Amino acid sequence: MPISSSSGRRRAPAGWIALALLLAGCAAPTAAPETGPVPAGPPAAPTAQAAAAAAAAQGAQPAQGAQQGAPVRAARQQEQRQAAQARRDLAAHQSLAVAQRWGLAAAPLPAPPAPAVKPALVEQPGVKTRPGLPPVVYRVPTAARVVFLTVDDGAEKDPEFRRMAGELGVPLSAFLSDYLARSDYGYFRALRDQGAGIQNHTLTHPDLRRLDAAGQRREICGQQDRLEAEFGVRPTLFRPPYGEYTDATLTVARECGITALPLWNEEAFPDRMEWRYADQKLHPGDIILTHFRGAGDWKGTMPEMLRRVLDTVTAQGFALARLEDYL
Repeated sequence: MPISSSSGRRRAPAGWIALALLLAGCAAPTAAPETGPVPAGPPAAPTAQAAAAAAAAQGAQPAQGAQQGAPVRAARQQEQRQAAQARRDLAAHQSLAVAQRWGLAAAPLPAPPAPAVKPALVEQPGVKTRPGLPPVVYRVPTAARVVFLTVDDGAEKDPEFRRMAGELGVPLSAFLSDYLARSDYGYFRALRDQGAGIQNHTLTHPDLRRLDAAGQRREICGQQDRLEAEFGVRPTLFRPPYGEYTDATLTVARECGITALPLWNEEAFPDRMEWRYADQKLHPGDIILTHFRGAGDWKGTMPEMLRRVLDTVTAQGFALARLEDYL
């Protein structure tokens, strides 16, 4: 048997040593190679909860602004309402002061706004019609509590009446006859400038029943021409003198540009009202007749006549309205 070395230890076979070294090298960690900074990737998409939170945050600011603005708007609207009421109160106070200055029992009631469409003038109580001819109107078809003041002829040209009508804002229609009005058409132009309507009452105020068609044409169309020359507008309403007319009157009136013949249900004087009906009451749409006359023609003055009309109309709960807005 082989004899051992002098150290007394046996040597490990060389193959085992090589295997051990190989296994140790595989197990050792390898160092990462040196590189520059790693570029950042795209940001991660927000989650659904995060997106909802962001949207709520964005919407919160307008909502908070709206909540903060609501009291401001409410206060502004309240101020506007108060200002409008103050204007109405002031107007009522001024109206009452003017009414008292002219000796009225109360301030006249304001007329409602004019109708957007004028009433249809068909056959009915207060309206007489014939095919193709201008209707004859005693009472304007309306449910509004309004009546209409019409003043005929043109003889008296009272400056106090004009001033009273202007200060009180009285709507009226003047039906003028040339032979009486022509001495001072300027008076009636001033009335027109205050809002009065200017309409036709013939040239010389004849009873048209006594004239043939040619004579009626001279009276009606002649005054149409005269008024157009004086006022720049051709009238559309015609009142026959004395309220009398014939079929020829209606035909000629149509040919001259007339669309309606307003008559009346009441007549006003300085000392009284005369009524067509026994109830002696106004009705919606009634037309009131009076005249341009002075103290030598009746018992009183034109301002006294207007005072009686306004007190009667107001006491019965009516307002005066402009006839031309309805006919």
